[in-house]
Amino acid sequence: MSEREMVRDLSEGEILRRILARTGRATVTEVGPGDDAAVLAVTGSVVATTDTLVDGPDFRREWSTGYDLGWKAAAVNLADVAAMGARATSLLVALAVPGETPVGEIEAMADGLREACDTLAPGCAVVGGDLTQSSVLTIAVTALGDTDGRPPVLRSGARSGDVVAIAGDMGVSARGLDMLFERYDGSPPALDELRDADRHAVERHLRPRPPLTSGPVAAAAGATAMMDVSDGLALDASRIADASNVTLDLHASALGDDPSLALRGGEDHALLATFPPAAVPADFREIGRVLPRADAPVTVDGSPYRGHGGWDPYRDWSSPTP
Repeated sequence: MSEREMVRDLSEGEILRRILARTGRATVTEVGPGDDAAVLAVTGSVVATTDTLVDGPDFRREWSTGYDLGWKAAAVNLADVAAMGARATSLLVALAVPGETPVGEIEAMADGLREACDTLAPGCAVVGGDLTQSSVLTIAVTALGDTDGRPPVLRSGARSGDVVAIAGDMGVSARGLDMLFERYDGSPPALDELRDADRHAVERHLRPRPPLTSGPVAAAAGATAMMDVSDGLALDASRIADASNVTLDLHASALGDDPSLALRGGEDHALLATFPPAAVPADFREIGRVLPRADAPVTVDGSPYRGHGGWDPYRDWSSPTP
């Protein structure tokens, strides 16, 4: 393959063949890519979620390789499946790609999709999707999961007296994004220039590692509510609080060295859950308590949280944030 070969130089069928040669096969596949739809085997309820990543508001190509984009597109969707207490089984991927996109970048996306599945959710793989052209690179992924016979864990089940707990990072991805804006706005990041902690934060932003196995563990332990932290801990905690008609009181001392960054930071895709006091699994750590509904959905050490509201793509069109 020529290094200068672009998407516009190939047919849809040839591009798809190159993608599917790299994406592997899901364990649950009965009929995979090649027919009008995939056919999958499941044992419990099917969990389905979708997320779209658009060049500009959701990522910047000068910061992200094709591999990074494929990994992230898989990870953010797999986290939503885990947040329902389910085991991820398969992905459907739709790519809208500018014609001048190098074919090697698309192949690297396929590699990132496959390796994110292999690393984070073994047995999960791409089972189908769609390919079209667009002036803006867009990746839309639908993830499917299996509850394996357990009821799904919803946002609406938190009860007063429950423990608030989290599995995964808090504020690490946000720190990485801050580094990208401060040092590499408009240019590719030179990771070898960064201290270990800074490089780790940037890598976690570009290639999140949500604790997927903790989702089914939480469900089996009796989690009463759960969601992944994609838009900020405070904002996502308020969503559980509103759905459950309770208040989540978070303990600042449990939020790490920089509580404000932990509260505003999203895209770590940690799993935020509530449990009966004696049911918190070992891979979750306690960060607060569920209280009867008060004026504020989220409090920190008893005081209403008034800080940064988290990421809302419709709130500020002038300042898109990947």
